[in-house]
Amino acid sequence: MTYAFLIVWAVMSAIAFAAYAYDKIQAKRSGWRVKERTLLLLALFMGAPGALAAMYTLRHKTLKFKFTLSAPLFLVLQAMAFYFLIL
Repeated sequence: MTYAFLIVWAVMSAIAFAAYAYDKIQAKRSGWRVKERTLLLLALFMGAPGALAAMYTLRHKTLKFKFTLSAPLFLVLQAMAFYFLIL
């Protein structure tokens, strides 16, 4: 059960990172963007590590308060869920 959680966490984090990276590229090109709601939902549904990594490595969405507040909060909640899962 815990391995499944970690696998899902890793896969969703990779997807979130890719979505943030794509949005950053599209922002530079003035192309079609990923909706902020979609980015936040990816972070909420097990993608918080990837979202945070993308935010700070790509310097994307770091000036938006709802992202700088929610992504770390989602990460803490996901870590707590994992902790209670392995008890």
